[in-house]
Amino acid sequence: MKNKISALCAKCSDIPVIGALLKPKQKIAVLRLSGVIADSSVKRGGISHHKFAPLLEEAFDLYNAKAVALIINSPGGSPAQSALIGDLVRRLAEEKELPVYAFVEDVAASGGYWLACAADKIYANRTSIIGSIGVISAGFGMSELIAKHGIERRVHTSGKDKSFLDPFTEEKPADVKRLKALQKDLHHLFIEWVKSRRDAHLEADDKTLFEGAFWTADSAKNYGLIDGFGEMKAVMKAEFGDEVKFVELSPEKGFISSLLNPEARSSIAAHALDVIEEKATWARFGL
Repeated sequence: MKNKISALCAKCSDIPVIGALLKPKQKIAVLRLSGVIADSSVKRGGISHHKFAPLLEEAFDLYNAKAVALIINSPGGSPAQSALIGDLVRRLAEEKELPVYAFVEDVAASGGYWLACAADKIYANRTSIIGSIGVISAGFGMSELIAKHGIERRVHTSGKDKSFLDPFTEEKPADVKRLKALQKDLHHLFIEWVKSRRDAHLEADDKTLFEGAFWTADSAKNYGLIDGFGEMKAVMKAEFGDEVKFVELSPEKGFISSLLNPEARSSIAAHALDVIEEKATWARFGL
């Protein structure tokens, strides 16, 4: 059907007045990926495959689209969610034969950079923070706290590893060793992804690029992690002409509507904890 409509518009494009009305403008589908990357059933805001998969499908199906622009502003988060979204972008880009451009605002770090690598070209502002190609796990140890207050920890399991990294007991060397092994596997997958997308551009050795460091955009460009500098609309107009039309897609907004939805409702206290955790994630990059 889409091909028939295109053919009809092409035949009528030379007819005065009617041709001007029927000749469709080239379009750029624009999708903003902003926030911490996490399963949407756990986090109200942020970026998840469940939330953005339908929007990505819509973006790549946009009539007369010439490209998809991803505006990225994320300090990272879930490796699985990052990989699911990145893989979906690549699959749709290949199916629809559309180029993908990523535009970094404040930060594309860790999982945020994973998302950026799904694009064919990556642009940033000179003040953007790029990189953090590594894996991190953080928590708290409270064994001394509960001992001080005379609290007895009671845990019963049917498997010796079920109480892995219990924050209320002393840290076990075996648990740390196992965690390091998991992180190593995830780190290897992250490096493989970056190399599969950027290998022809990378200008530094693995030790420099893949040990979790992050840089301003100038250094990131020198290392080949991004392709250039520029704001989304300016770059897209330079690529596709001043008459290009931008079609912005976005998920439904969050907190108030989620409180009104019985299926999504949870405690305000839980939301407050999410906000604190998210602010701590952004703070790693001075934001």
